Amino acid sequence: MDIGSLGGNLLGIIPLGDIVLYLTPLHLFMLIVILLFTFLIGISRTETQVEASFEGLKDNKLAVGIAEFKARRFLAIVCGIATAGAMITGDLFNFILFVALIGIVNIGIVSAVKQIDVLNAAFQYGLIAMMASLPLFGGGAIILAATGTLSFFELANIASNPMILFGSILLLIGVAGETGIAPFFATKAEMFRTPGSPFILIIHLSSLFMIIRAIEILLLILT
Repeated sequence: MDIGSLGGNLLGIIPLGDIVLYLTPLHLFMLIVILLFTFLIGISRTETQVEASFEGLKDNKLAVGIAEFKARRFLAIVCGIATAGAMITGDLFNFILFVALIGIVNIGIVSAVKQIDVLNAAFQYGLIAMMASLPLFGGGAIILAATGTLSFFELANIASNPMILFGSILLLIGVAGETGIAPFFATKAEMFRTPGSPFILIIHLSSLFMIIRAIEILLLILT
């Protein structure tokens, strides 16, 4: 399948040595959205979370300290930049690296929270993310071995075969594990109970955009 068949007409490419970025209307839209959201995160402050308590009929307010605020804001910005890079990369290996980076920073965004349930959920999500790195990189390696390239421009012109299909399935499993979607979402859901909005929202947005991009890439490779 031609690259322009999914995201619209090719607007242009940006060669950076071995790294080639490309833009279509779809990728440009996702890039602008994620960069705008990342900018808003960079200039915003965290909200105070209020937990209702029925025992003493008093609300328990949970706030984020200055040191924790700076660390989580930095990691949220890194997550946004990594997601933006994945939207326009023209190389499968770079996409895989961006996915792995997003899995790491998602854990970091909630790692400083002093809540046992949240930390347990982050730890479990971290285990899933680490295990998912095997099919993620393994799928890319199998596709490379079957085609001799990881460039989307070249993969779009190569006919699919069982090895490419197998590598694509592993790649999809790896992306699902790293982003924490079904069937791995249960390990990630508890993480969102932590205070720190809007930093937590970047975890949602990055997962959504990475899945959209992964599906597009698989359609490009397999059809």
